[in-house]
Amino acid sequence: MIDVNELRKGVTFELDGRLFKVLDYSHNKPGRGNATIRTKVRDLRSGNVLDKTFQSGSQVQDIRLDHHQAQFLYSDGNLFHFMDSENYEQTAISAAVVGESSSYLKEGQEVKLTFHESEPIDVDLPASVDLKVVEAELGVKGDTATGATKSVTTETGLKVSVPLFVETGDIIRVDTRSGEYLTRA
Repeated sequence: MIDVNELRKGVTFELDGRLFKVLDYSHNKPGRGNATIRTKVRDLRSGNVLDKTFQSGSQVQDIRLDHHQAQFLYSDGNLFHFMDSENYEQTAISAAVVGESSSYLKEGQEVKLTFHESEPIDVDLPASVDLKVVEAELGVKGDTATGATKSVTTETGLKVSVPLFVETGDIIRVDTRSGEYLTRA
């Protein structure tokens, strides 16, 4: 068991038979009474994002997780297929578990899979990925006192706001945590 005061972003725990990963965390101490811990959590099996509030002093069940390096092979709509880098076993993970990470996955990419009791429950992406721009709006120079941006679509279908000089065919680096443009690669 772990105290809810120890919950931080990225911590995985079990509550009422369901597995959750903390996406956001805030500790609130009102003038009177106990402190409350407000969290935004993702149910790792269904992919639903929920807000959970705990009273200070409450406890949740800590879980043991296994991590494996894997390579993304392909997606067939509902399932994403990965191959373990050590033993070459293939694992299929549902789109609900992969969630928003699917916008950053491209064939051959290395990721870290998280398992709980041999069940794949999460996909950890690298901090940034390089994606090819397949569609870009025309950037019009003009009355721009500050950095003007335009929207582009990448090879995975992700829409990113980028500077005007980025064109179709360019490779851009995107931050997987925020979805923001970092640089041209």
